[in-house]
Amino acid sequence: MPSLNDIRSTFLTYFERNDHRIVPSSPLVPRNDPTLMFANSGMVQFKNCFTGVEKRDYVRATTAQKCVRAGGKHNDLDNVGYTARHHTFFEMLGNFSFGDYFKPEAIPFAYNLITGDFGIDKNRLYATVYHTDDEAFEIWKKVGIPESRIIRIATSDNFWQMGPTGPCGPCTEIFYDHGDHIWGGPPGSAEEDGDRFIEIWNIVFMQNEQFEDGSMRALDMQSIDTGMGLERIGALLQGKHDNYDTDLMRALIEASAHATSSDPDGPGKVHHRVIADHLRSTSFLIADGVMPSNEGRGYVLRRIMRRAMRHAHMLGAQDPVMYRLVPALVRQMGAAYPELTRAQPLIEETLKLEETRFKQTLDRGLRLLDDELGGLGEGQPLPGAAAFKLYDTYGFPLDLTQDALREKGREVDVQGFDAAMAEQKAKARAAWAGSGETKDAQIWFDLAEKHGPSEFLGYDTETAEGQITALVREGAEIGSAKEGEAVQVVVNQTPFYAESGGQVGDTGLIRTDTGMVRVSDTKKSGGVFIHIGEVTEGQIARGQPAKLEVGHKRRTAIRANHSATHLLHEALRRALGDHVAQRGSLNAEDRLRFDFSHSKAMAAEELAVVSAEVNDFIRQNTPVETRIMTPDDARALGAQALFGEKYGDEVRVVSMGLLNGSGKGAEGDTYSLELCGGTHVARTGDIGAFVLLGDSASSAGVRRIEALTGQAALDHLSGQAARLAEIAAALKAQPAEVVERVKALIDDRKALSNEIAQLRREVAMGGGAAAGPEAKDIAGVKFIAQSVQGVSGKDLPALVDELKARVGSGAVLVVADTGGKAAVAAGVTADLTGRLSAVEIVKAAAAALGGKGGGGRPDMAQAGGADASKAEDAIKAAEAVIGGTA
Repeated sequence: MPSLNDIRSTFLTYFERNDHRIVPSSPLVPRNDPTLMFANSGMVQFKNCFTGVEKRDYVRATTAQKCVRAGGKHNDLDNVGYTARHHTFFEMLGNFSFGDYFKPEAIPFAYNLITGDFGIDKNRLYATVYHTDDEAFEIWKKVGIPESRIIRIATSDNFWQMGPTGPCGPCTEIFYDHGDHIWGGPPGSAEEDGDRFIEIWNIVFMQNEQFEDGSMRALDMQSIDTGMGLERIGALLQGKHDNYDTDLMRALIEASAHATSSDPDGPGKVHHRVIADHLRSTSFLIADGVMPSNEGRGYVLRRIMRRAMRHAHMLGAQDPVMYRLVPALVRQMGAAYPELTRAQPLIEETLKLEETRFKQTLDRGLRLLDDELGGLGEGQPLPGAAAFKLYDTYGFPLDLTQDALREKGREVDVQGFDAAMAEQKAKARAAWAGSGETKDAQIWFDLAEKHGPSEFLGYDTETAEGQITALVREGAEIGSAKEGEAVQVVVNQTPFYAESGGQVGDTGLIRTDTGMVRVSDTKKSGGVFIHIGEVTEGQIARGQPAKLEVGHKRRTAIRANHSATHLLHEALRRALGDHVAQRGSLNAEDRLRFDFSHSKAMAAEELAVVSAEVNDFIRQNTPVETRIMTPDDARALGAQALFGEKYGDEVRVVSMGLLNGSGKGAEGDTYSLELCGGTHVARTGDIGAFVLLGDSASSAGVRRIEALTGQAALDHLSGQAARLAEIAAALKAQPAEVVERVKALIDDRKALSNEIAQLRREVAMGGGAAAGPEAKDIAGVKFIAQSVQGVSGKDLPALVDELKARVGSGAVLVVADTGGKAAVAAGVTADLTGRLSAVEIVKAAAAALGGKGGGGRPDMAQAGGADASKAEDAIKAAEAVIGGTA
């Protein structure tokens, strides 16, 4: 009996022998189709190849594509576990031709594989064709299917369309007859919904183009798109009628039974089937970068996880179960999908944290449900208000409540639930209206309510496709914008980071089929990402699909600065103490700025230690890892919260660097662990280099560091080296000798300055210590006064000291002409400071010179004046103070 892994390999190898390129499965999150939540068929990754927009180096391809159907148009979630063939996750085997072969080759390829390599009885095969497709009908006859088992279908079941307009064409489907012991009829019959005839393969002949007026023309490039569910063909080849009885699914079911100590085929059979299916979808979604959240794809992931966790709870599991099943899944599928193996630790951690958290509310929620049901009559539906309380208070999505009630034979009053939801939104609107938001922001609240929040894809990519949900100008919606017009663009999903947490918003381009917008900034309001820009080509319109491209070079520089900020924060804590906490930051493309709590300037040695430590961890080049958890769990791990950020019930925790046995923590411990929603480098080495420019005061008790990383850091160092070389050349010295040479020049300059000052004083004093004015006797106090020129105010204290030494006991005054203005200094010898104050003397002199005030000590004081020509008046004013006549 072939395993599902064998069947997958046989399919791919068969088409490889027939000149097809084996192309790896694309991620579950489509990057080229904004209308899809998840990849749900094999052709998604080739959409642009079929339309001719994209050319590849092959025209034939074959894939095993991982698919999820759990939201939107294709939502099989409610049926999973209860039917034989519904899954949230499945694998679609397919072969594709991009303008190469067509019907005459595609039908034989399928028939020969099924009846040859897979060995299926050709007498049990039926084929359907579109009712006007005579060509396909004849080809099926030619390969060996009799006319009686070729069924013409006139409905859309056998006509495929990419959309209302665009590529389209007829289909042919292959069915297998399981025998008359199973109820059901062939396709097109009244009993076609039975399980006797099961579709196993669909081939689309993409041959036409549909136009808005309903007309159709043949495509220049006619192509083939096929799909065969691995689970369905696996069940057939393994002699099963139920996908859940295949070897792969059975292994997961038995792992679930072992983990819950229950019978895989007993009363809990449905629970095990749900767990096995949901284990695959949740694990693959996490491996492809989707994390549980309260919106968008993350919300769908959470719904699937919680549905599985409730079924584990129903089996009696008291502790988290899902994460313990991941190794069994990796053993089954890791070889075919290496990303599953690589992401295994992240998958296990995410499932464990989510289930631990959910179990805290599950018991209370189920008790509330039982209490509500206890008061209802037989068969009466659960009131919508009660279902909404489960959703709003306990995080139970409506479908989870419906699933729980299904087992009890009850339903939910969905209209009542919708009414309760509408009432909550009305209250939210009223609360928002009184929150102080600007009037212009009303538009963003309305758009969030109408279209939902924008989904951010930028952690994993810098390019993506989105759909324009709104265009806004001056606070009002517009339908379109043309070249030269400023516009704010809203899309359903975006790789552009919106300004937040100190990180600046992204810039880049938004392109549609009719125009282009150059985005100059990105902001966010109420969950809506606002791309601010100008239409630079053509025009754009609401509803158009668009390709979004973040400016790569700028984003690269920004995330390097942001990651360096985390390393800097931790280095500061270790160098200065645990009191260091972030008090603001800026992560721009050209620099980073970090404000932190600290009471004094950092010493040069401290700055050097911090800079060296940051660069050490950059060179360590360890991965930068992100996890999702509750704020409490994050803080329990020691994660640092960033100043000014508001955290919801989930946070991203960014870790980088490993300790090597030095400093705090054991070897192997994480160096930096912070709560952060920004974008970061993949490895610390991507930061490149770190240059600390210095610290300064930001506000009371807060210091500010500015720094550079990457190319900016290298440019700065290069500039510094060039300036050093220029200085060395001017000094006629080697760069290594510059410091000592400059110190020597400073010492020489200081000695010359002192010598010049001494000479000026001697000139001012009349040629030397022996010369100068004679002392007067004023009321018994010796007084020397002198008017000088060519002496600066800073030289006056030395002149005053010389005069005080000459007078022995007394008072002195010196008035200097400093270019029209005056500087004045007074002195009193120590034995007279009890009677006289130099401050009073200098104030009087300054007033005579047209100045105000003056200050100093009783033995020495200085002041300034506006008019040096009044020197004699200043001397007389000083004499009056000394003589007591002032």
